[in-house]
Amino acid sequence: MGAPSNPANLARVSYYENAIYQWQQGERRLRAAPAERRALLERVTEALVAELRRRLGGRFTADELVELYGRGTSWFLQAAMNEAPGDPWAWDSGIVVDAAFGRYLREAADYAGGRRELNTT
Repeated sequence: MGAPSNPANLARVSYYENAIYQWQQGERRLRAAPAERRALLERVTEALVAELRRRLGGRFTADELVELYGRGTSWFLQAAMNEAPGDPWAWDSGIVVDAAFGRYLREAADYAGGRRELNTT
């Protein structure tokens, strides 16, 4: 039988898994959006991905992205409003924010093939 798990590590994994789930759901909602709304939702999502790039800079890890998400996403509203000023339905954080984080996750230095690479050293 292995050593007991560290509760701090379990909480971290749990928060990480929850964030990933939310982001996957955002991407699913974006794909399921009505065709007449999808193009604008995609444009807003891409604007938010660009904002994530600006906020995180160059190389980043999945944990850093999860940490940024955990600090709050209220910043997204202004970016979404700038991209779609007359369409408040396109500011739905459950779609555009979560989809943007999900897309940007694929660029994390430690995320490959749909999963996080764990350093076991």
